[in-house]
Amino acid sequence: MLFFCTSRLFAQAPSPYGALPTPRQLTWQETEMYCIIHLSMATMTDKEWAYGDENPAIFNPSNFDAMKIVAAAKAGGFKGIIVVAKHHDGFCLWPTKTTSHNISASPWKNGKGDLLKDYQEACRKLGMKMGVYLSPWDRNSALYGSPAYVSTIYRQQLKELYTNYGPLFMSWHDGANGGDGYYGGKREVRKIDRSTYYGWDTTWAITRKLQPGAAIFGDAGPDVRWVGNEEGYAGETYWATFTPQAADGKVPSNGNVRYEESPTGTRNGKYWIPAECDVPSRPGWFYHQSQDGQTKSAYKLIDLYYKSVGRGACLDLGLSPDKNGQLTQEDIDNLRKFGAILKQTFAVNLAKGATFQASNIRSNEANKFGPQFLTDDDRYSYWATDNNVATPSLVVDLHHPATFNVIRLRENIKLGQRIEGAAIDIYQNGSWKQIAAVNSIGANRLIRLPQNVITTKVRLRITASPVCIAISDFGLFKEPEHLSAPVISRNRDGLVDITTEAPVSEIHFTTNEGEPDKNTTRFTAPFAFSGSGTIKAIAIEGGKQSEKTVKFFGLNKSGWTIKADTAGNTAQAAMRAIDDDDHTIYITKSSAISQPKAITVDMGKELTINGFSYLPRQDKKTEGIVDRYKYELSLDGVQWFTVAAGEFSNIAANPIEQNIKIKTPQKARYFRFTALHVIAGGPATIAEIGVF
Repeated sequence: MLFFCTSRLFAQAPSPYGALPTPRQLTWQETEMYCIIHLSMATMTDKEWAYGDENPAIFNPSNFDAMKIVAAAKAGGFKGIIVVAKHHDGFCLWPTKTTSHNISASPWKNGKGDLLKDYQEACRKLGMKMGVYLSPWDRNSALYGSPAYVSTIYRQQLKELYTNYGPLFMSWHDGANGGDGYYGGKREVRKIDRSTYYGWDTTWAITRKLQPGAAIFGDAGPDVRWVGNEEGYAGETYWATFTPQAADGKVPSNGNVRYEESPTGTRNGKYWIPAECDVPSRPGWFYHQSQDGQTKSAYKLIDLYYKSVGRGACLDLGLSPDKNGQLTQEDIDNLRKFGAILKQTFAVNLAKGATFQASNIRSNEANKFGPQFLTDDDRYSYWATDNNVATPSLVVDLHHPATFNVIRLRENIKLGQRIEGAAIDIYQNGSWKQIAAVNSIGANRLIRLPQNVITTKVRLRITASPVCIAISDFGLFKEPEHLSAPVISRNRDGLVDITTEAPVSEIHFTTNEGEPDKNTTRFTAPFAFSGSGTIKAIAIEGGKQSEKTVKFFGLNKSGWTIKADTAGNTAQAAMRAIDDDDHTIYITKSSAISQPKAITVDMGKELTINGFSYLPRQDKKTEGIVDRYKYELSLDGVQWFTVAAGEFSNIAANPIEQNIKIKTPQKARYFRFTALHVIAGGPATIAEIGVF
């Protein structure tokens, strides 16, 4: 008997490198994009977080149609949805046995409805995946803060969701960790130790048992981590491996991690915990009529796609049905346009049919590890090199000139994330010219070039890797041409300017809530706009029209002055709060947590005030962001009356401009903004405050 034991006949695959993904993580990675849907009590009360004392009688989304919502997501190219089954207010969207604060107590379908069942059926019919989010924080429950809440309510609710709504692709959790709430009528602040209270290891064991295929999302994992922002992007260099670092020296847990490390991850991290990039399609997660017209455009979503999915993470887009249970037509249209652009961009891989010349093929086994696998649409067939070849090159001969602006690279992540540097060259005028370089590839790397290139040959160079490579995909694609939407800005003198990234023939705008087109006012020079209101604009070039830009402005601040604040700042220092520059920050001098920090503005004349705005700092830091506030008005600067007070919900994770309407318009010359509480204590910070 003869044995042939040569390496040529029995070429082995490369050894895995570092932490590796589980099968459920691979399934999640292949999903790439999904939507999280917020429709609950906060929708009905026009808040970002409902308080927990809402009467179930107000929940009646009379035109709710799960099929239409899920179909809109599918049209956008999304492959699944996550249903917010219970938000922080504690109202459950299914007829749970754990609390009376649920959908059966509402008038919707005469108390016989079940939104989860409707979503489940829609997903089944449309071939979409479904996951659930159950807030661990419950502002309604009298038991919240005690061990009984976790054992008899939260975990029991999870069991109901896990056993009654079919296979789930994700179980979505966050680090919501208590604060003020209704709590069965106590109306008090309850704080918990988020590193221990929820007993995540025990809680997640329920997931593993009842939904073994579901990836668990948490701030620090265990299967998928939060990317550290709610803006929809991962780090330019991105690692799926991660070693969670505790924010307070304790053992890292859900909601207790240093988020600043999340966008990039940890090179050679201890665990495979890839990132989810969550972002609302509107400014807030719940529907607010005041945010109509501000839905992210199709090309804004495209930009986020390249900065999330295109960097190796997954994109989780928030959808916000209105009080009737419907997405607005604007939301639906933008999803459809986004999906169409993606489909058109990636319909044809220009590298298919090309000739590949690799500088090295593992054991010379082209039939097992050759570059022909790079265009077979299989994420796990791959080109590999010998163990001692970590920086190979690959020449792709297209045989004819091709025009492209997107390059796709993938590694076979079943063998780990290996490559630490790669460059792309094109052949022009008899020589090679580098056009792009990246420091990581991983599950998916989309390189979006700033302009189209034309060439007959492309070269891939691996410039850094600790081990031999295992690349599964190489693609060249052309994104459809489009015009960039205009940028609208206003200076402190009230002059509005409208610009575009590249010169265009025409810009048209409206200032009266109408829709801009080629027949509305043409922009030729900056114009005065001192009142509050909305400006909309489009660009036109060669018969093509850009997407619309919508910008809301409060009252112009020219002539406004500030008195010295209660924390001892001079009026001059405080002017940064009203300088119409989002990038300057006003910081109070006081660091006493218990001391309110107020700033008083003299508007110079008596005006009718409908509401206020607060823009938190925009420098990616959270210290000093105001999360509880009070607004007061005065005619003379002596007699004051309070017109608004409350909380800016979720402002740390989503630091967008907060617009607060008052019930009845009031006349005033002065207004005072008081920070009743700030994130992380210490001084309060303001990028801008204003009125409308």
